Amino acid sequence: MNATAGSPLPCITVTDVRPDDIKLMALILRDPNPIHFDLDAVAAAGLGDRPVNQGGSTMAYVMNMLADWAGSRSAIRRISCSFRANVFAGDDVEVGGTVLEVRETDQGDLAECEVWADVVGGARAITGTASVLLPPGEG
Repeated sequence: MNATAGSPLPCITVTDVRPDDIKLMALILRDPNPIHFDLDAVAAAGLGDRPVNQGGSTMAYVMNMLADWAGSRSAIRRISCSFRANVFAGDDVEVGGTVLEVRETDQGDLAECEVWADVVGGARAITGTASVLLPPGEG
């Protein structure tokens, strides 16, 4: 792990966002918005012909990348994201980021990071920041 200001976070790519996963998350989250499972509703909203991934699911891809990088989900101390574009069924999504600074805290070294999620070949779907507690000796 390279945890110095300006160093990139390891990118990961989620390939082929599956419509069944989008529908399942809508059920789990009790999300009644039909753009996640009803193609007629997607078309009526002017969004094309593929279900729309939940913003929270796309943000979870970013959180998975951070947890993999830091070695634990509990290392993620804060995340703040802005949802900028839709991710649709069938899209590939690349997530990554950059370390902005590393500072000492009472709990250890804390990396402040810029994070993002991009639709491969398309728009930036998420921009944001995160604070991640680094394993001892990594900051």
